[in-house]
Amino acid sequence: MQHPSTAYAVPFTVDRSHAPRRYELVNTGSEPVHALSLTHLGNGYAPPLAVNRLDPGRSLTLAVFGADPEDTGVVVVRWRRPDRSEYLWRMSLVGGRRAA
Repeated sequence: MQHPSTAYAVPFTVDRSHAPRRYELVNTGSEPVHALSLTHLGNGYAPPLAVNRLDPGRSLTLAVFGADPEDTGVVVVRWRRPDRSEYLWRMSLVGGRRAA
């Protein structure tokens, strides 16, 4: 009998203190993430971002241009763990200064 894998927690924290213009994605996990990309869906414009590697404790800043403070949007975060398994996470962008 095979045992299921343990759950894998999303390794990011989002700093929304400069919302709705800027969001900082911090790798709070214990391992580096690879092939990290962020794609914005919603009002305003955010250029797509991609980095090859984001080490624990490091961050990536997403700038959103033309977003209304009351609007919400979504950022699709995509990354690979060191074992090359791929993950997707839909991160909500909420106007104002709210915690992750």
